[in-house]
This record gives sequence, structure tokens and C-alpha cells, in this order.
Amino acid sequence: MNIKDQIPSLLEEIQDLSLEASLLLMGQRFAGRAVFSSALGQEDQVIAHAIFKNQLPVQVFSLDTGRLFHETYALWEETEQLYQAKIKAYYPDATQIEDFVDSHGINSFYESVENRKLCCNIRKVQPLKRALAGASVWITGLRAAQSDNRSNISLLEWDEAFQIIKFNPIIGWSYEDMLAYLALYHIPSNKLHQSGFISIGCAPCTRAIAPGEEARAGRWWWEQTQKECGLHANYFNK
Repeated sequence: MNIKDQIPSLLEEIQDLSLEASLLLMGQRFAGRAVFSSALGQEDQVIAHAIFKNQLPVQVFSLDTGRLFHETYALWEETEQLYQAKIKAYYPDATQIEDFVDSHGINSFYESVENRKLCCNIRKVQPLKRALAGASVWITGLRAAQSDNRSNISLLEWDEAFQIIKFNPIIGWSYEDMLAYLALYHIPSNKLHQSGFISIGCAPCTRAIAPGEEARAGRWWWEQTQKECGLHANYFNK
């Protein structure tokens, strides 16, 4: 049986488990092949806490695009020190970045959706491919309530683009659920959240949101698009 065919039975096993128990089961079932991608957001800090605090057999990594906020790097360091654990960094290919900037300009992502998606592809999607190489399970911090694009995401599903099982352990959590967990365990989060930055990506491409806007409205705010970078292409490239 290939890993894709295991999804229905796995879902039966984990759907009623706690966050910690479901992560433990998946980490043990796919020992050495379960990875968690953290962008240091509040959702990601919830999952990182569960993994690090319980020393679960899951590798935690992050994509350093080279254009993150200073506050994100500060949180990265704080998290590693708190749990005495490492978050593995994956970087974009320097030559690809140089060629892109030479051909299009340092901030050309503001000029067109095509340029922005090309930048995201180089800085995020390509490094993610390397991070997921050899893995069977990709754990994410996605929540259905984050945006309309993510409203139909399942707890466990097959990611066709990366040929991997995607496990979204807090997909059904509300924003309030997440904040309560962060407060209960005194989990550090990005200081920018206190200034209206809810979904935080690269510094040039993120702004604070206004009251009433959805969580991801501050991402690529100058575009009228689906507010995705290509990491989770299954949900909007149908």
C-alpha cells in the first residue's frame, strides 16, 4: 500500500486525538519522515510547542526567504533558546535570486502578479521542495478560518503538487482557540501581532490589517488575488 492509500485509515485513528497525541502518532508512524514547516506564525508556534515540549519525532524547519522581518528572526532565536531545539533553515538559491533581481528589479513583485509569484517561487516554493525531499508527512499550521481559500481544507489529505501526505492538526481551531493555547502555555509569538500584523510573511509583502479584514488581507495587499504564494497550491490551482 502506498502512502496515499493510507490516508483514510490514518484519518480514523487521529481525528479524535488531541494535538499532542495526533502529532505523536504521525511522528512515530512515519519515523524520520515527518516534518513540520514553521513560518513562526501564531499557529506554527502552537505546533512547535507541542513538538518541542514533548520531544516528538518530527523535524521542524523554516524557509528563510532573506526578506523576513527583524521580529521574525528574533522570535526564531527566542524559540530555539526556549526549547533548546533547532529549527532547520532552508534558503533560496543565491544564483536564482541574483538573476531575478538583475532581470526584474529588487522590488519588482509590486509591478505584477507574475513577478510576485516568480519571487515567491524562488524564495519559498523551491526551498520547500528541498525541505520535503524524502519526507512522507508534511505538517502545517493551516486553519480553515484563515481565508476563504482554506475553508475546505481537511485534517489529513494528499498534496498532489509535492506528492506527500499533508497533516493540518489545527485546521478546525478558531482564532480564539489558538490564542487560548498560546496563553495557557506562555508560548512566545511575534511582537508584530500586537500591531495588527496577523498573518506575517516577507517584510515588503505584509502590512497590518484593519478591523474587520480577514487574517490574510495584509499579505500582498496591493493584489486582488487569492492571497497565496504557491506553497499550498492544492487549494487554489484547481
